[in-house]
Amino acid sequence: MAPKHDITVADLLPPAEYAKVRVESRRRIAARKRDRRVEVGPFVTFYFEDFETIWLQIQEMIHIEKGGLEQAPSEIAAYGPLIPKGRELVATFMIEIDDPLRRQRVLATLGGIEETSFIELNGERIAGLAEADQDRTSADGKASAVQFVHFPFTDAQVASFRTQGARVLIGFTHANYGHIAVMPEAVRAALAGDFA
Repeated sequence: MAPKHDITVADLLPPAEYAKVRVESRRRIAARKRDRRVEVGPFVTFYFEDFETIWLQIQEMIHIEKGGLEQAPSEIAAYGPLIPKGRELVATFMIEIDDPLRRQRVLATLGGIEETSFIELNGERIAGLAEADQDRTSADGKASAVQFVHFPFTDAQVASFRTQGARVLIGFTHANYGHIAVMPEAVRAALAGDFA
């Protein structure tokens, strides 16, 4: 089945119906997410989004905020752009540090990190493009702990990414966070399904 690239109100369940399937939906999509995450360095985890992960995010926002389906258009506007559009991978990356003081110190050194992410595929780098909805680095150079990035692929890069065993790296060129990780084969295989 081809991946869906857009979400509409018609794709969502009314709150009462969602409440009946919430536990199972969260369990099912949590299992799906296990093969859609990559840790890079000591603090950053990439969570690769798709229709299912964004569907759950929107349903959860409506459930928690109790806005009913009337809330759906604003949630779709906020989260819909994070669904891959057929020739890209899209990730939320989180800078995860439990200690609040340490988190503040580290974030203060990571301004602009959203502009330095990349995927390297068989030696060729694909630069990440930060979601342009708002600045994720403050005027004083402090990075947000949550970032959104798109990785646009050419047709040839998609074909290469889909090849079993392709060597895929993900990382940053940031002066204060120059970490790289190998994308596990299970993650590469799962993400290969995001392309049209």
